[in-house]
Amino acid sequence: MLEDASTDRRKFLKYGAAGMAIASTTHVALARRDGINVSSEPEELAVDVVSDVDVVVVGGGTAGTVAAIQAGRAGAKTLLLERSGQLGGMTTVGGVCYPGLFDAWGKQIIAGIGWELVKESVELDGGKLPNFSRVPARHFQNQVVVNQHVYSILAEEKCVQAGVEIAYHEFIHEAKPTATGWELFCVGFGTRRTVRCKQIVDCTGGAEIAGMLGFERMREDETQPGSYLFQLGGTYDVGRKQLHQIYVHGADSTNSRTVTEAKLAGRQLVLKKLRAAQGEKRLMHLQPEPGFRESYRIVGETMVTVNDYRNGRKFKDAVCNAYYPVDLHTKTGVRPQQLKPGTIPTVPRGALIPKGSKNLQVAGRCLSSDRLANSGLRVQAPCMAMGQAAAAGAALAAKAGITPGAVPLEKLYALLREHGAVIPGEEAAAKEPEVSY
Repeated sequence: MLEDASTDRRKFLKYGAAGMAIASTTHVALARRDGINVSSEPEELAVDVVSDVDVVVVGGGTAGTVAAIQAGRAGAKTLLLERSGQLGGMTTVGGVCYPGLFDAWGKQIIAGIGWELVKESVELDGGKLPNFSRVPARHFQNQVVVNQHVYSILAEEKCVQAGVEIAYHEFIHEAKPTATGWELFCVGFGTRRTVRCKQIVDCTGGAEIAGMLGFERMREDETQPGSYLFQLGGTYDVGRKQLHQIYVHGADSTNSRTVTEAKLAGRQLVLKKLRAAQGEKRLMHLQPEPGFRESYRIVGETMVTVNDYRNGRKFKDAVCNAYYPVDLHTKTGVRPQQLKPGTIPTVPRGALIPKGSKNLQVAGRCLSSDRLANSGLRVQAPCMAMGQAAAAGAALAAKAGITPGAVPLEKLYALLREHGAVIPGEEAAAKEPEVSY
């Protein structure tokens, strides 16, 4: 009976996806134990699950998606935990579907898996790529507009192809160190998962796992406003134009309660605009999540300061480049502070490692940096590069039975080069694309 139920379910998924009209039927075999009926279900329907993996990536957003693909491609058995229902984070759920910046001063300074995903998303959607060999008059002109829906499902495909197991709607509620790594306790609706792993890459945006484990984090009392993205009037030409956005002051991604407050506030602001239009404009599109700009950052082995960032400091353990103006949003808006010509900041490995930790890294906007440096480092292209670097280090550390900070930089660089990443100091002049803006 159990085999028949599981087979029937798989047939429904297979043929239902092909467009065949099949009635949905649930088969549950009942066993009797001490006179009581007990449900005996297929393995995929069991409540309790155990996963033994090399690398756990927590958060399937900008950094986490790339991290999971890199770890999987490097041969590490990888689990990706994402509490929402799709990959991409702020690029997709948040609607900030114009990632950048992959270039600076006529050179492509960030490539690798993140660029592969962005480039293929644009090509699959029949879009256009910017010409990185030309220095634009304004930095945002080289941000790449992507179809957020294409990006999301292409990211899923790349994860699956890399052997990554994706666990949607799950999050860690408890974690503890073991002799060989970590034991994690995760929950989702209808699921309790115990995970034993060697390495964690925390890509939650606010270093949630690092904080849960007791490592020091920092943030300011006041955070930058979030943005709610929508389209009022006209049509939203996905993959071709940016959405309208409105500031949500006080937006805070610390926990489910503060995120709920930001959502409610943002949607009320959109509703207010719609009512002000008095029926002249329709609400054509609304993102499910607000975009958050900052939250907690770790206190890492190395701290990136705004002087490091503005001066383009080349750290000895630099794992990737970054480029964006110092870009602090306030209640009155934002006035980007451009970097001096030729300046290319870098991200050190030490900024991804919580101070005093083992077998744990972060990637994305929660890296160890001061607030002004973080305002430039938090954007998508550098976060993708951080995710790839952290995951490459995690895969190598898991294989060698060491902590990521002990992985020789030469080995880390070799693996990153193998997967298309740009190593700081090895940038080549960008070539003009066949189709450009």
